[in-house]
Amino acid sequence: MKTVTTTRFGVLSVNDEDVLHFPKGIPGFYDHREWILAGEDENPIKWLQSLSDEAIALPVMPPQAVLPEYNAKIVAGDLGDLFVDDDGDLSTMVVVSIPPDAPWNMTANLRAPIVVNVKKRLAKQVICANDEYSMRAFILSDAVRASFEAQASRTAAEEAGATSSETIPPTGGAPKDSCAAPAGEEEA
Repeated sequence: MKTVTTTRFGVLSVNDEDVLHFPKGIPGFYDHREWILAGEDENPIKWLQSLSDEAIALPVMPPQAVLPEYNAKIVAGDLGDLFVDDDGDLSTMVVVSIPPDAPWNMTANLRAPIVVNVKKRLAKQVICANDEYSMRAFILSDAVRASFEAQASRTAAEEAGATSSETIPPTGGAPKDSCAAPAGEEEA
């Protein structure tokens, strides 16, 4: 067992059997070949934490959490690097994109799942042959996203109102120490 210090999770204890090996890396992270899954057990979103760089962690989740009938069609040649003996040894996860200013608009890349040979701890991100799967499939329903958006707008309006009420005198007139004369009066 070794320990790894990460930006997001602090110090993690890592067993060799927990490491996922990406023989060719992940698109955009080709030099990162060893990763682990981190996160809370009860949360469907986990983090694929790079062991090469403490600051790199990708949110991932099971595709069935987004689309229960998810069934990626993967070309057999794409699985060669995973040395698959039995299709039952395969698991999939998808990368999640979470906009910092609107997390309710998070999306999952259903078109390019990460396929894992759980027995051999080998993994690879592939492009599935399902044209109907989006690279940016919303995770939350339209109604839930609209509700979060409305709440965020109300909160922003309340915060803006609180800020402006602090800067405008309660009488609506000029502050007492202002140089401006009240309307209708001449300055002395």
